[in-house]
Amino acid sequence: MRNPLSKTIVTIEPSGIRKFFDIVSEMEDAISLGVGEPDFDTPWHIRDEGIYSLEKGRTFYTSNAGLKELKIEISRFLERRYGLSYHYDDEILVTVGGSEAIDIAMRAMLDPGDEVLIPQPSYVSYLPCAILANGTPVVIELKEENNFRLTAEQLEAAITPKTKILVLPFPNNPTGAVMEEEDLKAIAEVILRHDLFVISDEIYSELTYLDHHVSIASLPEMRERTIVINGFSKSHAMTGWRLGYACGPKAIVEQMLKIHQFAIMCAPTTSQYAAVEALRNGDGDVQQMRDEYNGRRRYLMHRYREMGLECFEPFGAFYTFPCIREFGMTSDEFATELLKKKKVAVVPGTAFGASGEGFIRISYAYSMENLKLALGRIEEFITELREKAQEK
Repeated sequence: MRNPLSKTIVTIEPSGIRKFFDIVSEMEDAISLGVGEPDFDTPWHIRDEGIYSLEKGRTFYTSNAGLKELKIEISRFLERRYGLSYHYDDEILVTVGGSEAIDIAMRAMLDPGDEVLIPQPSYVSYLPCAILANGTPVVIELKEENNFRLTAEQLEAAITPKTKILVLPFPNNPTGAVMEEEDLKAIAEVILRHDLFVISDEIYSELTYLDHHVSIASLPEMRERTIVINGFSKSHAMTGWRLGYACGPKAIVEQMLKIHQFAIMCAPTTSQYAAVEALRNGDGDVQQMRDEYNGRRRYLMHRYREMGLECFEPFGAFYTFPCIREFGMTSDEFATELLKKKKVAVVPGTAFGASGEGFIRISYAYSMENLKLALGRIEEFITELREKAQEK
C-alpha cells in the first residue's frame, strides 16, 4: 500500500506543551501551571452579546474577512491603543484565532527556499507553520543576558540573501520578555536595510507591565512591511471563542484572504458579535485582569528569590521562565520528576526550542491559591534536590 502521509508532516513533532497537560488531567490532586490560558471567565457583558446574537438568529456566514462592525472596532482599537491606522475594508482580516493568522500570513508570503527568522524560545507554532508554507526556518537564539530580547546584532548575523521574513514574538511566550521602543528602532534599521518583512505576533500586547506596548508597525516605514497579529484569547479571556485578526498592507491581506476563504470561509459569527462588545466596552475588564496578573507576577518573583531560584524578571504576557541548570537535569527531566514527585505540571523550556534547555515555563494564569500551593511544592522539590547534591 502506498504511504498515505506527507513526508513533510511526519517530520514535524507534536506540541511539547500538551504532553504534560494530558498527563496532569488524569492525575488526582495535581496542579497544572503549564497551559497559557486565562483562568478568568469571559466577562459577562461579552458572553451576553454572544448569547443575544444566537437568540436573534445571527447564525449565518459573515463576510469572509469578518463583520464590518468588528473590523471597524479593531481599527479604532489599534489607533487608540497603539497609534496604528488600518482601513477596515481591505487591511484587516478576522481569523480563527491568532494561530490561523500566523499560518496564512506565511503561506501568502513564502516561496520554497525563502528563509524565516524565528527568535527562540518562542511560541511553538512559528517553526512548523514556516515548514508547512515551504519556507526554511532559521532559529535565532535569544539570550538570558539580553533579557531574552532580540538584538540588532543577532538579527544582522542571521540574515542571508534568502531571508524574507522575521517573526517578532513579543511580548514573548514563554519568557515574558518585551521589546521596548528603542529595541524596535534598532531592529527596524536592520529590516529596512535588508528589505525584509515582519510578522509581529502581538497577542499579549494588552498584558504589558511596563509603560505601554509599542508595535514595530508604528515606526517609520515599517507599516508597509509588517503583518500585525492579534486577537481576543489572552486580553479578553476568550480562548474558546477562537477569534483573532491580522492587519497589514492591502496587497498581502488580499492574498491571506484567499487562503482563509478556501480553508475556513469565515470566523465564527457568534464570536465576532461578542468581540464587537469586547472592544467597545471591555477596557475595564482588560485592566482588571492585567492588574491581577501583575500581582501574581510579583508574587512569583518574590517566591523565587525566597527559594533561591534564578529567574529573569518578565514584563509581559503571563509566564515566568526560571532557570533550573543548577540541578544538573534537562528541562524535560526536571518537569517529569516534579510532576511525578510533587504533582505540579510545568512545561520544559525545550518545548519552545532548543535554546529553552535549562529553563521551565511556569504560567501565572492561575488562581493565587493554586500558585501558592504549587510554589510550596516546587520549593520542597528543589530543596530535596539540593540536599541530595550536598550528600554526594
